[in-house]
Amino acid sequence: MRFDNRLLDEIRARITLSDLVGRRVTWDRRKTQPGKGDYWACCPFHQEKSPSFHVDDRRNRYKCFGCGASGDHFRFLTETEGLSFPEAVERLAEQAGVALPAPDPQAARREKQRASLADVCEMAAQFFQAEFATSRGETARGYALKRGFTQETLREFRFGYAPDSRDSLKRYLTGKGVPEEMMVEAGLIIRPDDGRPTYDRFRGRLMIPIQDERGRVVAFGGRTLDPDGQPKYLNSPETPLFHKGVMLFNAHRAREPAFKSGQAVVVEGYLDAIALWQAGVKHVVATLGTAFTEDQVMRLWKFAAEPVVCFDGDVAGVAAAHRAIDRILPVLRSGYSFQFSFLPDGMDPDDLIRERGLAGFEAEIERAQPLFDAVWEREISLARLDTPERKAALEKRFDDLIETIRDQRVRRRYQLDIKLKLSNLFFELSRQRRGDRNKDGFASYTGAAPARVDAPDTPLFGTERLVCGLCVRYPQLLDRHLERIASLWFSDDLHRRFRDALCRIADDRDGAPVTELAASADEPLQQLLAEMIADRSAGLQERKGGAFSALIQRFPLLRNHPPEDFVEAVFLHFLDVLELRTLENELEMEMASSENELDEDAWNRIRAVTQDLSRRREECVREEAELAERAKKIKATPMSVPEPVSVAVGAG
Repeated sequence: MRFDNRLLDEIRARITLSDLVGRRVTWDRRKTQPGKGDYWACCPFHQEKSPSFHVDDRRNRYKCFGCGASGDHFRFLTETEGLSFPEAVERLAEQAGVALPAPDPQAARREKQRASLADVCEMAAQFFQAEFATSRGETARGYALKRGFTQETLREFRFGYAPDSRDSLKRYLTGKGVPEEMMVEAGLIIRPDDGRPTYDRFRGRLMIPIQDERGRVVAFGGRTLDPDGQPKYLNSPETPLFHKGVMLFNAHRAREPAFKSGQAVVVEGYLDAIALWQAGVKHVVATLGTAFTEDQVMRLWKFAAEPVVCFDGDVAGVAAAHRAIDRILPVLRSGYSFQFSFLPDGMDPDDLIRERGLAGFEAEIERAQPLFDAVWEREISLARLDTPERKAALEKRFDDLIETIRDQRVRRRYQLDIKLKLSNLFFELSRQRRGDRNKDGFASYTGAAPARVDAPDTPLFGTERLVCGLCVRYPQLLDRHLERIASLWFSDDLHRRFRDALCRIADDRDGAPVTELAASADEPLQQLLAEMIADRSAGLQERKGGAFSALIQRFPLLRNHPPEDFVEAVFLHFLDVLELRTLENELEMEMASSENELDEDAWNRIRAVTQDLSRRREECVREEAELAERAKKIKATPMSVPEPVSVAVGAG
């Protein structure tokens, strides 16, 4: 249904945006000014500790300056509750007391048809439930109880039984006055092509109703109770109500818990989802056994920014997860991704819950891999890298995968991260080839700890090492400030060469393959890269006998996971400090060259550099004071680790 802009404006005028949003957030008292319609809070769309989410009642808009989320009343409901736009309009119109226009006759007929089909599906669900309770449903009840489902769960999910009869459901619905054509359209009976009589689609199966996001029964899933029966699981076909590639099982129950917890868990089958729901994982949905689709990915992002895909731990489950990766990559966007939990071999979520309980399942979810790591491990596990051609083939596979990502910013992040990791991988392989070789005659990647790169005594060594480390840890900083980084003066030759290598990796115009870059780097340079990649892979955790370059030692505030804008502000401050040194060198050279003869041009140059240097020094002092103040606030937030506040400016 299309809605007139005047209608939408009237709804917005009657409902204050801050009142609507205020049901989901707690306003920050220090920054909020209700009299001006100016409200601030921590963002409901991503995890943050300082309020960057702004609501402007005068403009009826919200915006998060951290993750970029923005919109109005209707967008807020669609993003936080997973409603469609028409559903959001209907909800707010009812709250505002605004009458909605009658739909056009054609749309009204379609809606009436869908409602009628939903009524038919509801009748079928009641029939299956009644059969489940009779003596005919004893086998189905026994199977459900064997799976550990409680009576409360059986009632909540409306377990049923389809009798092992050709037309039991058909006769029941006919007695209710349902036309045979509607039964076919609802996917409940099958009409053979050869003219034979219609018959029930589901026979001799445990039945689970599939409900849409409004809680209406729109389809069914049936599990065979015959040990030799095929297919094991049978879902309703596509109907005007049911679209497998769009729907998620249990979505109407999981939506609110997912928002509150900030997490959603995705499993393969509805029985796994029911088992997890019963165990206390209320934010669980299932894909109904279909391959991941783009529509399902987009819908899942309305539940959580990074849902966890938890498929079975067998070969088929891992293959399904890998297929999901290929579906997800093209639609990735800033702030939204997936994580992957690969369960112990041969186990499904239901097995894990029964064997290890809720705590065991949650422990597996905590170990879930980011999508990037899942992509990396999938490709590396299949690769033989004993020849230059095979290394180049791996690099091309990554290039082809990353090229499918439509979001330019996300694609760029993946390109940089993959190039850095490939550089380190190829160096590790070359180093291993110089040592032991495995039984197949080629080196395999073991992630061995790199040799430590000692610190020479050069000016601003610590700041230079921090800039290098942050470029590896946060490649977006390298990409965003590439030209400025490339022109920095480094006092240490190794840092200088390392910076040049990073810039070559980040500069698309260079076009050099990673294999060539890795081969051209000498041992100290490659060791430094390996060391920094190891720090990055360690997830900012201190390693025993940690290398001198470890970011966590030089920039301890990273333990508190500060917001990215703070990290970038510190990074830019470090660049300012290094550029100060460049100005100082320039002034020293001017002074030295003018010792014998000081003409007017030389004097003007000295005066200009001196003034610029003085101004930049004052700016650096002010920046450092502001950053130190922000650091104190970050460290004062809950869950922080008490330790001295320092941004490590110029640390040695």
